Amino acid sequence: MIQYYKKDKERGSGGEWILIERLDKILAGTGRWSRREAGELVRAGRVEAAGAVARRPEEKYEREGLDLRVDGEQVCGERYVYLMLHKPAGLLSATEDPRQPTVLDLLPEHLRRVGLFPVGRLDKDTEGLLLLTNDGPLGHRLLAPARHVDKVYFVRAAGRLDEEDAAAFRAGMMLGDGLRCLPAELELLPEPDAGLVTLREGKYHQVKRMLAARGKPVLYLKRLSMGPLELDPELVTGGWRPLTEEERKRLKELE
Repeated sequence: MIQYYKKDKERGSGGEWILIERLDKILAGTGRWSRREAGELVRAGRVEAAGAVARRPEEKYEREGLDLRVDGEQVCGERYVYLMLHKPAGLLSATEDPRQPTVLDLLPEHLRRVGLFPVGRLDKDTEGLLLLTNDGPLGHRLLAPARHVDKVYFVRAAGRLDEEDAAAFRAGMMLGDGLRCLPAELELLPEPDAGLVTLREGKYHQVKRMLAARGKPVLYLKRLSMGPLELDPELVTGGWRPLTEEERKRLKELE
């Protein structure tokens, strides 16, 4: 059972509500072990928590920031996982699909068992930044239409991009199917068919539909940033890594 306590209540300060959970549940939450296997590891003396060897699976710890080790190897026991993925073309931005591979297939098995989902979708043929997390409230905040979280894309089009295209983006476009797009930015790059598009919304195939309406269909699309999160240039296509503490802090500041 999940429990909370007030960190400084013994000093009468009211304090902050802190999550505490059983050690075997924390270990099982990493996706690496079942609850039974986690209990066996603890009873065998193979688990260190908060700098000391744990002996009882039912011992409770503050989960966030817990120094947790199994056989000397550090394990992340935090409740929420945040991963930056450099999505390649050819994969669905979904948690599962019976016929086609998804972005979760790029992860090790234990991370596929902790409830991760992509925050916002990239088309199957689109590359670039994708945030994977099991933090539902954060995902909702990033995708909420009222928040207008900026998303920046590199685009290569079938045709020369010009100032008239940029002006149409800035004005906000009404597409032939009735979709009204909010004002967006199209920054022209030295290559005549290339640009940087900044959207403040995320409608279905929006960049492709906007440029198609200008008579310049998209040939290549890559997301470079989402809100304060920028694609790590060192991350190879198909690669992933945990967010840094600073990246997590900037995302949570969107609250």
